[in-house]
Amino acid sequence: MDDEMRNTSTRSPRLRQLLVLCVLLWGVAAHSTFLTSPFSFPQDDLGPLPDEPDYSDPSLWFMRERGGVADLFYIISSETGDHLQGGDTCHFADIYDDEMRFAMLREMAAVDSFYSGSLNYYSPYYRQASMQSWATEEMALHRLPVPLADVAQSWEFYLAHYNQGRPFILAGFSQGAHAMMALIKSMPDSVASRMIAAYAIGYKVTQADVDACANIRPAQGPTDLGVTICFNSVKSPECAIPIVSGGNILCINPVNWRTDTLSTPFVLYGRRHNDTLSVRCDPQSQLLLVEGYEEKYLMPVIGRKGNYHNMELKFYYPYIRRNMADRVAAWQRQRQARRPLLQPVRGGLIR
Repeated sequence: MDDEMRNTSTRSPRLRQLLVLCVLLWGVAAHSTFLTSPFSFPQDDLGPLPDEPDYSDPSLWFMRERGGVADLFYIISSETGDHLQGGDTCHFADIYDDEMRFAMLREMAAVDSFYSGSLNYYSPYYRQASMQSWATEEMALHRLPVPLADVAQSWEFYLAHYNQGRPFILAGFSQGAHAMMALIKSMPDSVASRMIAAYAIGYKVTQADVDACANIRPAQGPTDLGVTICFNSVKSPECAIPIVSGGNILCINPVNWRTDTLSTPFVLYGRRHNDTLSVRCDPQSQLLLVEGYEEKYLMPVIGRKGNYHNMELKFYYPYIRRNMADRVAAWQRQRQARRPLLQPVRGGLIR
């Protein structure tokens, strides 16, 4: 994620101090849905696997319980790379390793700071596939069942122990958005009925996804509910990264919340100065076309000139933060409108 965007506990006092400095500078009893994880993976030919998570351990969560009326469950993007484990190359994050935890923690803390507002915030550490795993789609798809299984377990635990029956927003960026889509496809209607919206940031929603799940419905405006928001930002359509946005069929402008071609200015807030850019949807490519931005570097592994994948969280955060609050307010209005009226009768009240 962007370098400028970088608090459950960590195991090192020094890392806790670094986190505090970073933050200063930048500023549940429902029953489990799944009896068993809907995701499994073959353990052969994946290389060594780090220790699996136990989500009853609070250190495997970044949580902020604010007493909000709704939750934000966020799944982070690829923040870690290949590393050595027992003399062999491991392609999955070690969620108990301080250095890798801190890399993941930076995104968790930044997204909470930028997006949550008054929402309760939950983000799990998980054995994400390494950045190098995305060199080819075949390699990524082979390794993704490991992180998908972890995210599914964290979601189970969240529903059973943290959510307390509240409405929720799902969000994920890049690899996290891929995992989020898998959660929606496995989500029973009894849970999906509490989903305010899902934000698939910097990843694709395909026709196959929509056909496979009635709960994946494209957002059409700023306050529709139970919908999926999706966008991928580029300078021009030929700058798209196929593994990220190839086959995508959804696009909504996260500044004006329209799906047409109206171009809208927005402010990119920086540490030293702000820039005014513009963004519009391209209905043919289903991409967001951003004008006025000068990229400073290419992402490792999948980077392509004119592709702004690494800026998705940074570009639009004030607008997404406001939109999340607006959709929660729309949810509350809808719930209030559906409440039965109390009618006075002799001797008391009837519904």
